[in-house]
Amino acid sequence: MGVRLMVVDDHRLLAEALASALKLRGHRVLAAAAPAAGAAELVITRAPEVCLLGTAAPAEPGIFDPVVRIKRERPQVAVLVLGPVPSPRGIAAAFAAGASGYVRHDERIEGVERAIMKARAGEAAVAPQLLQGAFSELLNPAAQPDDEGQRLLSMLTPREVEVLVRVADGEDTRMIAAGMGIAPSTARTHVQRVLMKLGVGSRLEAAALAARTGLLDRAGSVSRES
Repeated sequence: MGVRLMVVDDHRLLAEALASALKLRGHRVLAAAAPAAGAAELVITRAPEVCLLGTAAPAEPGIFDPVVRIKRERPQVAVLVLGPVPSPRGIAAAFAAGASGYVRHDERIEGVERAIMKARAGEAAVAPQLLQGAFSELLNPAAQPDDEGQRLLSMLTPREVEVLVRVADGEDTRMIAAGMGIAPSTARTHVQRVLMKLGVGSRLEAAALAARTGLLDRAGSVSRES
């Protein structure tokens, strides 16, 4: 029996080709569209049994927000992520968002169909070799060069690092200015730049992000060394 599907991908030609191949195999494809602001809304409205959601950057922050929304509003929809060879973080992020599986862009149509059937049955659908590679890398975290805390820290100047440490300690603009021997307006500018570089909207969010990624410990060490 065919599956009610949606195919949503950045590359429209890929989405339409995959949709056509699945139709020929007896499945009912409800839509094949490039993702946009309304992609999650479209899935929620049409409520397929399985949605193939394409992504070009599975490790990018927020990339799986549509999955989170779909699973929150239509928990019965099984979402399969369609993407490149992922990092362990990419696979983990997909499943953490609520995805039922991960399928590589270069997978054969038979493999895609097997994943679809597994997802509809409520099973995890991910190729054994992807899991094997993920486990191998996750068991050796020291080999990971893309440490998030280090990456964020590298975006800040030494002075901005000191500002971040003071923000995390709860200092207001006046205290930061006095402690660093600078004008309050300069301190305020430094704080705004730190928030902008970290991609957050408030001092509280900056402190939380720093603590969560280990950036705060690294920042403290740099601040003490400078």
